[in-house]
Amino acid sequence: MRIPRIYTRQALQPNSEIELEPGPSQHLARALRMQIDHQLILFDGTGGQYPASITAVGKKQVAVKTGAFDDRDVESPLSIHLGIAISRGDRMDWVVQKATELGVDRITPLLTERTEMKLKGERAEKKINHWQQIAISACEQCGRNIVPDIEPLSVCGNWVSSVQAETKLVLHHRADNIPAGSSAPENIALLIGPEGGLSADEIAAAESVGFLSLRLGPRVLRTETAPLAAITILQSRWGDMSLESQPQS
Repeated sequence: MRIPRIYTRQALQPNSEIELEPGPSQHLARALRMQIDHQLILFDGTGGQYPASITAVGKKQVAVKTGAFDDRDVESPLSIHLGIAISRGDRMDWVVQKATELGVDRITPLLTERTEMKLKGERAEKKINHWQQIAISACEQCGRNIVPDIEPLSVCGNWVSSVQAETKLVLHHRADNIPAGSSAPENIALLIGPEGGLSADEIAAAESVGFLSLRLGPRVLRTETAPLAAITILQSRWGDMSLESQPQS
C-alpha cells in the first residue's frame, strides 16, 4: 500500500509524539483502516516532511510518532500568484486543485464585473476554507510540503493595484503571445477573468499598473482551462516543468 501523506497544522519536530486533528485521524482510521505501527508521512506546510508511525488508534484521534526530518523540496523556483475570477459549480475547486499540483504558491479568488457567482460574509469565508482544504489535499497527493495560501476574496481592481510581482500578466484572447525572448522572472502575478472574460475597463486598469496583456493561442479557453494552460507554459519556460525522455533499454 502506498504510504499516505498527511498535513497537520501542528508544528512538527523530529522524534516526537502528537495526536492528529480529527479530520486526518478519521481519514487514517476509518477510510484507510490503518493500525498501530503503520507508516505515514507528515508535513506541516513550512517545508520538509517527517516519516512517522501510528502509536495509537482511538475513536476520535490517532497518535503518531515522527522520525527524522526529511528536507525533501519539490517547490518550483518560479513563484506564481494566481488571481482568478470565481466561477459556479465545481470549476473553482478544479482550478485550486490543479494549480496546486502545478506549483502555484498563492491564489486569490476575485470578483469581477462579469462574475456570475456572488459571495460575501460567512458564505465567502466558508468557501475560502473549503478551497484551502482542497489545496491541502492536493499537496498530500502531489508531494508538495508547502501549502499554497488561499487569500480572502478580493475585488479585481483592488487586487491588480496592490499585488506585487516582478512580472504581471493578464490573459485575454485579443492580446499577443508571450514574447519568446523574455528574461526569467522569479515571481509572477497571473490574472484570469471569468467565463465571459474581463471587461475592457478591467484590462485597461491592469495594464495601467504594469500588467502585460497576453494570450495563449488562437483558441478561446474556458476560465478553468486558461490558468492551467498558462501555469504549465510558465513553469515549462521559467520554472521546473519539462519533458524528460527515458533511456531505452
